[in-house]
Amino acid sequence: MEIEEYKILIADDSRLSQESLRKILLENSAELNGALRSGYSTILANNGLEALEKAANEHPDLILLDIIMPGKDGYEVLAELKKNEQTRTIPVIIITGMSNVEDEVKGLLLGAVDYITKPFNPAIVRARIETHLKIVAQMKIIERFSLVDTLTNLPNRRQFDNHIIREWNRAIREKTPISLLMIDVDKFKVFNDTHGHQQGDVALQMVAGAIASSLKRSTDIAARWGGEEFTVLLPNTALEGAMIVAEDIRKNVEMAMIPALDGVNKHKVTVSLGVAAAAPDADCVIAEIIRQADSALYAAKNSGRNKVCSFDGTIHAR
Repeated sequence: MEIEEYKILIADDSRLSQESLRKILLENSAELNGALRSGYSTILANNGLEALEKAANEHPDLILLDIIMPGKDGYEVLAELKKNEQTRTIPVIIITGMSNVEDEVKGLLLGAVDYITKPFNPAIVRARIETHLKIVAQMKIIERFSLVDTLTNLPNRRQFDNHIIREWNRAIREKTPISLLMIDVDKFKVFNDTHGHQQGDVALQMVAGAIASSLKRSTDIAARWGGEEFTVLLPNTALEGAMIVAEDIRKNVEMAMIPALDGVNKHKVTVSLGVAAAAPDADCVIAEIIRQADSALYAAKNSGRNKVCSFDGTIHAR
C-alpha cells in the first residue's frame, strides 16, 4: 500500500528534544487508523534563523517550533513565518517547557495551530501531529481540485496562470526562449448542436487526451483555457520546435475517434492552433505572447481551420 510521506521541520536548539521527537515520529510511521499508513521525513533546525531558512527552502508540511532558542526566539520566528508568502500557510505547533497559559495563548494568537509541552508525552505528541497532518492532507486535496478542470482533468486556467508566471521568470533568469500554443476546437457549437452536449463533453475529453499525449517533456504543460479552448506552454522552446509540437497535436486530434452514444458510430473533430514564441526579458510581458498566439489562432481558423499558424504568418496545412 502506498505510504504518504510528510516533511516535518523540528526547530529546537536541544539535540535531546530533537531526537525525542524523531523517535516518536519514527514509532508513528507504522499503522494509522487501521488501513492507512504514513511516514515522516524530518528536517532539523538548531536556531530561529535556520528554522526560517529551512521553512522557506524545504516547504515542510508541519513545523514543530521551540519557544526558547538562541537568536530569534520561537515567537519571533512564528511572526516572520506568518508574514512570508512562502511559509504563512504551514501549520506550526509550538513546543514549550513553560506552563504559563499566557505564553501558550501568545503563540496561538501569533498563528500557531497547537502546542506541545515538555517533557514530551508520546501519545499526546502523536495525536496532535496526526490531527494537523489530516488537515494538511484535506487542504492538499482541496487545492488540487481547485487547480484542475474537472471535465478534462487538465490544469485549469488558474493553475496555468501560476505556471506561466514561474516559467516566464525562469526564462528571464536563464535567458531561454519560451513558446505558447493556443488551441481551439473547430466548429464546436455545430458539433454540440448536432450531437448534443453530452457528446460535446466527450469530444473535449478526447481532445484534452490527444493534447496531453502529444507532449513529451515533463516541463511542458497543457491546460484548459476555457470552453473549447486549450493552451500549451513549452519552456525552453523556440518557434521551430513549438511548430513541430503543434503539428503533432493537430494530427493526433484529427486521428482521434469519438465514440457515439449509440456505441456504434464514431465522430471526428479537428483543432486550429496558433503558435507564438518569445525570448522573455524585462521589456517583454506575458500578455504580449498570449496576444500573439491568439492572433495566430484566428489566422489558422480564417485560413480554413484544422491548421497550425505561427505569429510570423507561417501556416502548416493538412
